[in-house]
Amino acid sequence: MILTPDDPARLAEMVAGALADGAPLELVGAGTKRGLGRPMQAATTLDLSGLTGVTLYEPEELVMSARAGTKLAAIEAELAARGQMLAFEPPDHGPLYGGPAGAQTIGGVIATNLAGPRRIKAGAARDHFLGFEAVSGRGEAFKSGGRVVKNVTGYDLCKLVAGSHGTLAALHLVTFKVLPVPEKTRTVLLFGADAVAATAAMAAALGSPHEVASAAHLPAAVAARSTVDFVRAAGVSVTAVRVEGPEPSVAVRCAALRELLGARGAVEELHSMRSARLWAEIRDVASLLPDAGAALWRLSVAPMDGPGVAAAIARDLACETLFDWGGGLVWLATAATGDAGARTVRAAVDAVGGHATLLRAPEAVRAVVPPFHPQPAGLAALARRVKDQFDPRRILNPGRMAADL
Repeated sequence: MILTPDDPARLAEMVAGALADGAPLELVGAGTKRGLGRPMQAATTLDLSGLTGVTLYEPEELVMSARAGTKLAAIEAELAARGQMLAFEPPDHGPLYGGPAGAQTIGGVIATNLAGPRRIKAGAARDHFLGFEAVSGRGEAFKSGGRVVKNVTGYDLCKLVAGSHGTLAALHLVTFKVLPVPEKTRTVLLFGADAVAATAAMAAALGSPHEVASAAHLPAAVAARSTVDFVRAAGVSVTAVRVEGPEPSVAVRCAALRELLGARGAVEELHSMRSARLWAEIRDVASLLPDAGAALWRLSVAPMDGPGVAAAIARDLACETLFDWGGGLVWLATAATGDAGARTVRAAVDAVGGHATLLRAPEAVRAVVPPFHPQPAGLAALARRVKDQFDPRRILNPGRMAADL
């Protein structure tokens, strides 16, 4: 059964009805991220795609409010018309799960707290999330936050709800910060570095005074799949460093970075269109994968640990890697069979205190391998207590993040 509320009052009624019936709900917007997390065991779908529209946009105040089912593409188009953007650069993972591009909703973006390559400079979705209105698993309407950071009092529930994957509340209105689009964007490319040398080069760039916005490393096999000619035709690995801002400043900083990185190998520079296309590929990752059916892991580690973790995994497991966030985010593609390499991957990540999320795998694999990294006992107990407060009957997306949540 599919429930489709068209206003907040109806949403509250539907959640309250499900609570009374003891009927779990699967929350969806456009459904572009249904393959993320454990398979759902809910007979009823709560479809929030009918809750659409921008309700407030004040370009001068850099703030926007929109209903949760509003397409991200529509929001980005409205922002672009005023020279503004979502600075956390939300990735479009629709194609990653076999769906269309441009279909995801702002509610799904906030609920999953995903962010693109600019995260090392601008933060994640939760860092731009100012306020919301929602319905809890108790069937109660509530709200938190406001239109500016200084209006937030009490507990900052935005930080809690962002990244909760719909397990705590059904969002119906979200308010978030927006920022001006940079006047100019360029990318300095370093060719031929291995993962260790590339990580050192990215660290040098990020530690320089040149205000780097993003840094990523594409091994040769990954670079060969790029649609950007300078990258695809390189025949070797490509390390990319992005710089944004006023045109004169960008030109000076790019020149300085070319000199800094030029001591480590051959360098090139991408200007606006090619630069934008490369970072969109890195952000969305799907087009750079070796196989549309490959399992995909998202590893979060300290940047300097990235190459060692990738090498440790590669000794026991056939895989391909892509490094983002200066090396702190490692995309790892493995065969989507057995446990998708979970034992090897998580052992390597645990050794350096990181965590590994199985972002994509067949449902049969995700049913037996926890997609989200298992939490320490104390943290897991805290997560259960939080769930008990918002959704004690386990009505909202039960089991999405963990079997007991």
